[in-house]
Formats: sequence, structure tokens, C-alpha cells
Amino acid sequence: MDVFQRFENIVAEAVAALAADGTVPPEATNAAIVLEPPRDPSHGDLATNAAMALARAARMNPRELATRLAMMLARHPDVETAEVAGPGFINLKLARTVWEDEIRAIVAAGADYGRGDPAHEALPVNIEYVSANPTGPMHMGHCRGAVVGDALASLLAFAGHDVVREYYVNDAGGQVDVLARSVHLRYREALGEAVGDIPEGLYPGDYLKPVGAALAAEYADRFAKAPESDWLALFRTRAVAAMMDMIRDDLALLGIRHDIFSSEAAIQAAGAPAAAEAELRARDLVYDGTLPPPKGEIQEDWEPVELPLFRSTAYGDDLDRPIRKSDGSWTYFGADMAYHAEKARRSSALVDIWGADHAGTVKRITAAVEALTQGKVRLDVKLVQMVRLFRNGEPVKMSKRAGNFVTLADVVREVGRDVVRFMMLTKRPEAPLDFDFAHVVEQSRENPVFYVHYAHARISSVLRKGQMLSLPAVAPLERLDAEELALARLAAQWPRVVRQAAGAREPHRIAFYLADLAGAFHTLWNRGNDDPACRLLREDDAELTAARLALAGSVAQVIRTALGVMGVEAAEELR
Repeated sequence: MDVFQRFENIVAEAVAALAADGTVPPEATNAAIVLEPPRDPSHGDLATNAAMALARAARMNPRELATRLAMMLARHPDVETAEVAGPGFINLKLARTVWEDEIRAIVAAGADYGRGDPAHEALPVNIEYVSANPTGPMHMGHCRGAVVGDALASLLAFAGHDVVREYYVNDAGGQVDVLARSVHLRYREALGEAVGDIPEGLYPGDYLKPVGAALAAEYADRFAKAPESDWLALFRTRAVAAMMDMIRDDLALLGIRHDIFSSEAAIQAAGAPAAAEAELRARDLVYDGTLPPPKGEIQEDWEPVELPLFRSTAYGDDLDRPIRKSDGSWTYFGADMAYHAEKARRSSALVDIWGADHAGTVKRITAAVEALTQGKVRLDVKLVQMVRLFRNGEPVKMSKRAGNFVTLADVVREVGRDVVRFMMLTKRPEAPLDFDFAHVVEQSRENPVFYVHYAHARISSVLRKGQMLSLPAVAPLERLDAEELALARLAAQWPRVVRQAAGAREPHRIAFYLADLAGAFHTLWNRGNDDPACRLLREDDAELTAARLALAGSVAQVIRTALGVMGVEAAEELR
């Protein structure tokens, strides 16, 4: 149990005591009580809104109630002071032994410090991410969602959840027929036919040449002049399989592997959309009706068509949504609804990582999941903005259809997996992210990747030097001064960061936290540059050196663990 959990319990015990003596009603103990570090460290180590949360139910002035709570909390041996502030906040200053003990706890737990208890999750959390159309290699437009999804999966697993990583293969749409036709052109080319310029509407990339060559080697000219109906299904299957092999290889360069690959075509062939429709019709959530004309459509040019519609307006959407087209085939939403129903049957919660261009479909799919699961399964959709690439100050354009896009593999090979993964998490995913090839590898404070790696490398170096010294077996942590304990307090926030980031489904919070922790360490290091007495290694004081190295080691452990959750390897030294 970390510091925050322990003091949350201490505050809860004080509130329970107030309920026991009748000061507050028993139901008030369910109030939303928050315990967090104050924004201004001079106010103390922890702050709680307990009195303000309880005041209305207790029919008491918040400051009066805060005074009573503060008096109770001040009696705890680990609380040095408990002061009332503002409208009724309580600021707690903890005994320094609390932070000394937490340094020891970090060292003792190692990589498990901050790890959640898996016992609280009975069913898995399903995270679907990437799910790029299987029409070519991964490009940087896919990269950010891939990293955000994978880091979130690792975060939730570290927080104690049973996580399933899933990729939805969109192999049933018109784009895979276009892919098959593009491969057929390359197949004919491999047989020696001069195909000329790639026709408009087909995929022109050279990455399809090996697929065409493999089919030519296997089938010779059997399908060269054959009608499309003879080869389309075969070429589609083989092309999708080849593209998925390429995608898996590209993702592996980022250290990303999925547990499940679900086929859209297989889900439709199994009758899942029809089953979902039947279930919703039985509950009057699907009906046959017509949609209003599209906005801007000239009325006389529009003819209403009766379609099966899902009552998404019952769940806050602005329109009911068609699940089939006029020809009877499934709309993308109809197929996607069935896919989510299938995922929900094997998961306690769902998370989808989508590109920001899918924002318009979020409300309808969350409505469908709520309807199909009767509110029992939570779906979170995280939208990820595109990455803008820059080289020499100029934007790098990407176009898969033009065949001149920048592949994910090219970028990883140029700057390294760790740099790519870290940079994708340096901003909230809904904000645009600029990726400058020069900036991400420069060794400066402005580069967050370097700044965090540099902190770990500095600590690793000083710890290696410390191993050559004769130091006490037990570090006397009471020798640490106030600034050093402030660094320990920041390192001790790691378990709380894990819980909050996992609950909010926001892995970028780890990168933000690491920037703060690395910055605090560098500040402490620079203090030693200004004053030799403040250096971590003091050859004239073995006890103080041992204490400072224990602190540094705990900080390095937290950095290493947090980077691991992000899928980034901690640097032992910088080249």
C-alpha cells in the first residue's frame, strides 16, 4: 500500500469516526473525498477536500468541520501538522519518516512498485487499436494510435487488469477489392506484361510487386486473361494475408503485438450482424423507417428509401442510424455494431483507439454497445489526431494512393523505436503532434526523450561509481535534506499516477509525470554542480553518500518502470 492509499484510509477512518459519534450521517461517508498533493508544495504534502465534501450532509460550516477533522488527523503519528485552508481544505504535512520509508519501499519492490492488484478484475479489458485497412504497409498516420493503444494496454495491465490487445481486420469492404485488382495488375506485370501507368483508383505502391510475383510463380498465366469473377476472391484473400504479414512486421518494429486479429469478413460470414439486428428488433431498438434528406440536398432530387434503423436517438444521438444499405448489404455501422457486440461478450470493458476523422461515429457506436449490453459493458473511444512530419523545416506529405508516403518502418529505422514511442505520448492524443526528425534526436532539455533518458543515464553512472565505494549496508536516510525528500515525494506519486492514468485511459500522463520527475532530479544534480557538498557522491561522507544513492536508485527505478509501461527502454548511458 503506497502513501496515498494509506492516507486515504486514514482520512476515511477519521470520517467514519465522525459518523460514529453522529457528527455526520452514515451516508455521508460515501461522499467524493479527494486526497492529492497541493499545487503549492509549501502548503504541505497532501491536501483533502473531506470537510467540504461532507459539510452539506452534516449541515455544518465546512471550515468548522475541517477544524474537527484536522484535529483528529493531527493525532496520527505520521502527521506532523494538519492545517485548515481556504473554504475548508485540510493540508497535511507528513513526518519525514513517511518519505524515508517510501524510498525503502521503492527499492524493495523494484519493478513492482506501483503495480496494481489483479484480483479486482474478473473479466478482461479489450483494447482495439491500429486496425488499419490491410491495403499496404504502416505509415506514420497509423503510428500514433498504435503507440497510444499499446501503451494504454501496458498501463492497464500494470494497473492490475487482464488486458486483451485486439486488431480488427477490415477485410470485407470495397477497399480490399481495389487491393485485389491492384495486385492482379502486378501479377500481370510479373508475367511480363507492360502495364504502363497505374490506373487512377488502384494502389500504385511498389510494395504490391512481391505479392503479384508470388501469385505469378504459383499460378503462371492462369488468371492473366480470366474474368474478374474467377480470381477476385482468391487475390483478395492472398493480398490481405500478405498485407497483414507486412503490418505485423511493421508493428513489431515498434514492439507491438496483438493477442487477437478479428476478421470483419469472418464476423459477417458467421451471421453476427443479423443476430445483433434480431436482438435489437426484439427490443424495438431497430425498426424499418426512412431518414430525412441529407443536409444541402435538393428536395426534389431525393427519394426516401426504407431502411432498418437503429434507435440511436434513444441514447443521445441526433439521428437514428441505418444498419443496412438499400441493396441489403451491411453498412459499416451495422457490421461494426455486431463486432462490438461480439467483443462485449468476452470483455468487462472495451476501449477503441480511433483516428480523429472517426469522431462523427463515436456517439452511435457507444449507443449501440449500451443497447446491446444493456449498459453492462463500458466502451471508451479515444480519438487520436494525426502526426505531422517535418524534415528540414518542411512538412513531409503522405499519400498511400500516390505511393509516396513515409512508412513507419522508415521512421523507426532512422530515429529508433524508443524515440518514436516516447514522442507519440508527449501530448494529449486529441491534440495535433508535430514530429520533427531533427528535434527528436537532439540532445537538449527541449527534447523530452533525451531529458528523461539523461536523468536515468546520470543515475546509472553514479550508481556504478558508488559500487566501488565502501558504504554502509543500511542507508541512513535521515541524513537527506528537505530538497532531497521533495524528490522522494515526487517519486512516491508513481502509484497514484498509474491509478489515475489507467482510470482515465490516458497513458500520456506517464510521459508528463516522467518529465516532472526527470526535471526534479536534474535540478538536484545541478545543485551539486554549484555546491560540491550537495553532490551525490561524497568520498568524505560514506553515510550521506549511501543515503543519496538510495534516493537516486529509487528515482531510477521509477523512471525505468514508467518507461517500461510506455514500451521504452531506459538508457544506461548516452552515446
